[in-house]
Order: sequence, then structure tokens, then C-alpha cells
Amino acid sequence: MNKRLMFRIFIDICMTVCLLLLMPYSLLSETAHEWIGMAMLVLFLAHHFFNIKWLHNITKGRYQIFRVVQTLLVAAMIVLMAGSMVSGILLSNHLFKAVRVVKLSAWARQVHMFCAYWGFAVMSAHLGIHWNIVVNMTGRLFKKPSAVRRYIARFVAIIAAGYGIYAADKRQIPDYLLMKNHFVFYDYTESVVFFIADYIAVMILIAFVSYYLGIKLRNISYKRAV
Repeated sequence: MNKRLMFRIFIDICMTVCLLLLMPYSLLSETAHEWIGMAMLVLFLAHHFFNIKWLHNITKGRYQIFRVVQTLLVAAMIVLMAGSMVSGILLSNHLFKAVRVVKLSAWARQVHMFCAYWGFAVMSAHLGIHWNIVVNMTGRLFKKPSAVRRYIARFVAIIAAGYGIYAADKRQIPDYLLMKNHFVFYDYTESVVFFIADYIAVMILIAFVSYYLGIKLRNISYKRAV
């Protein structure tokens, strides 16, 4: 595995960690939330810098259904990230306190919440449709393929995704995505570890569904191509 690819994987891992750490918000602190948000922006820009070749080829070649979905997810992530950053700066009480606009706080809070939850869902879906890359790289770590190892990995993924359904309902994530709740309520007696664990399960759920949907879309695209 070349160093450039390893660095890209490291950036993606760091982005995933930042994404999960951004969701607890008040369970950490406002200052930590803002610093993690800035780190997320830097990593997001670095991710696209190292994938600049893909961006250059966006207008080239044929667009099968899988590539359309892949491109729409990337476009949605860019828009949601921009919305999160702009609204976050307008709400800042620490790093960008000097540019905070109080009159826009209510609007910025709604935009920030919308972009945060949809950003979480879209990035999880993006991770899922590219999970085959992770599977292939993991397979290279072992000398021989193993059916037992493959079935254990699938079993763990199914259990985690199953719990993710419960966690999504417990954390009211569908309501936040549909903006039925305009404020996020935290239980300050709860450990942040359990909060993040639930969000990891929801991320696995979305990635799990997206992974198998991606396989289906690839098969459709391949059949149409031939």
C-alpha cells in the first residue's frame, strides 16, 4: 500500500472521528465543538485535494446510475459542509465571536442543525457505497481469504446495523432530519461514550444499507453498459 493512499485513509478516519465528536455538542463543550468543526473543515478540504483527480474527471465519461448517485452524494456533502461552516461561524461564541450576527442566530441555528444531521447521514451513505474499498484493503492484510472471517464480519455488521435502528429511534434522528424537532435535547447525566456509541451504530446502519444499495446500482450500471 503506497504512502499517499495510506495518508488518504488516515484523513478519512480522522474525518469520521470528527463527525462523531461533533454530534454530542453540549456534552463536550462549545469551545471543543468549534475547534473540532474547524478540524473537520481542514480535513474535508484535504480529502478533496487528494481526490482532485476525481473532481477533474467529473465532466468526462458516461454517467451510469451508480456514478450519478455517487456524484450527487459528493455535491450534497459540499453544500451541507458549506452550510454547517457558515452557520457555525455566525453562531460562534468563541473562535469567531467577533463576526457573530445576533439577529441571524435563530436562522443560523436551524441551518446548522439541518446541515449537521443531513451531513451525518450523507457522509455515512458516502462511506457505505465506498465500503468495498475498505473490504478489499482489509483482505490484503491476510494471506488467504477466509469464509469464516467473512461471515463473522457480516454477522457483526448485521447486529450493529440492527441496533442502529433502535439507536436512531432512541436519539430521534429521523425527527431531526425532517426538522420536526428544532432543538437538540441532551441528557447531561449520560456518558458521552454511550451517546457516541449510538451514533456509531446509526452510522453503521446507514453505511450498511448504502453498501448493499451500491452493489445493486453497480450491477445495474454494468448490465446497461454491456
